[in-house]
Amino acid sequence: MSRTLIELLQEGLPAEAVLTDPDVTSAYSHDMASFCDAGAPAVVVLPRTVEQVQHVMRTATALRVPVVPQGARTGLSGAANATDGCIVLSLVKMNRILEISPVDRIAVVEPGVVNAALSRAVGEHGLYYPPDPSSWEMCTIGGNIGTASGGLCCVKYGVTAEYVLGLDVVLADGRLMSTGRRTAKGVAGYDLTRLFVGSEGSLGIVVRAVLALKPKPPQQLVLAAEFASTGAACDAVCKIMEGGHVPSLLELMDRTTVRAVNALANMGLPETTEALLLAAFDTPHPAADLAAVGALCEAAGATQVVPAEDAAESELLLQARRLSLTALEAVKGTTMIDDVCVPRSRLAEMLDGVERIGEKYGLTIGVCAHAGDGNTHPTVCFDAADADEARRARESFDEIMALGLELGGTITGEHGVGVLKKEWLAREIGPVGVEMQRAVKAAFDPHHLLNPGKLF
Repeated sequence: MSRTLIELLQEGLPAEAVLTDPDVTSAYSHDMASFCDAGAPAVVVLPRTVEQVQHVMRTATALRVPVVPQGARTGLSGAANATDGCIVLSLVKMNRILEISPVDRIAVVEPGVVNAALSRAVGEHGLYYPPDPSSWEMCTIGGNIGTASGGLCCVKYGVTAEYVLGLDVVLADGRLMSTGRRTAKGVAGYDLTRLFVGSEGSLGIVVRAVLALKPKPPQQLVLAAEFASTGAACDAVCKIMEGGHVPSLLELMDRTTVRAVNALANMGLPETTEALLLAAFDTPHPAADLAAVGALCEAAGATQVVPAEDAAESELLLQARRLSLTALEAVKGTTMIDDVCVPRSRLAEMLDGVERIGEKYGLTIGVCAHAGDGNTHPTVCFDAADADEARRARESFDEIMALGLELGGTITGEHGVGVLKKEWLAREIGPVGVEMQRAVKAAFDPHHLLNPGKLF
């Protein structure tokens, strides 16, 4: 069967686009998540055109071979992990920015465009693409759409779903479907565009996206506030949001994360603090906004408030935040990164609960968070070679997700479900929710070929 599959794929793809060497294909077998099973793909294909993607899907349907779509594999839930005998459909070669329109404030892109490359390209036109995951220098727009990713600036500008206006999607049987629009508004029919955003490649293959852009804002300035407890830092977050302030960024790093970043990059962050809160404004008068927020931080118990003096200092602080997950991975060599999101009003309870869970299991768990969204990233640090420690890491991870649901939150704010959180998705949405989602899946992919084993 494998030989027939390869031969049929080669009929519609250039030779260099079909990879069969196991030493090469194994590199495409998984994303960056821990504790997620991955199989051995039969073949990896790297199409460059829509027609080539259609050929792959027609071949897969004819032979009933599963297909796992992939971007840059920077995901953290196993959503891009291969299954045994599958076709891995890597879209990284479809990396063209097809159009940037300052009048319509849209960009039209292929799925393999890297997030940072798009941001820089639209910036040359005085425009701004806000979604900025921490992996923005590597992750692709297709992957961002598949996982409905967020980022540091979501507190003001929102997440990926709010910027996807329209899509071209190759369905499981190879047909091409267009959804959405390129107009400023439109309500024709069911919102199938939003349906595909966050579907983790389980409903179709995104081959083109129309993205909304915003005018490029002024350079943001950042403030750093130190707190003697995470509870005080969370109180400051509540005061900032309750006061009607609209920061472009509101991020929290706990003591463990601060020390890990210093150990990795010698950033000189204050290691005596229990929590470091970063707030930024990209308004016409950011210094005044920072002063107002600084006063709220002091009222909440901040031991020190330091506003950046210029863009360079601001960028240094943001770089420290972006290094958080990499730094925590260096603590023990392996991490399980959660992304539980809770109501802002319950953020302190979430962080206090994570601390208790870490103590219970004898593990280092650092927390960095998109605090303005209530989106926490408890990161369990462990030695994967130590079987008992790995077991405790997995159990602590599950307790953190249970805590998030108990506090009225969700098991994933931006990383997706993939393989890692399948059981927890069922708990969150309930049996009726699972039934309806499976019905949607069956309508788009009746043979269950697209990214099987993910979500549910």
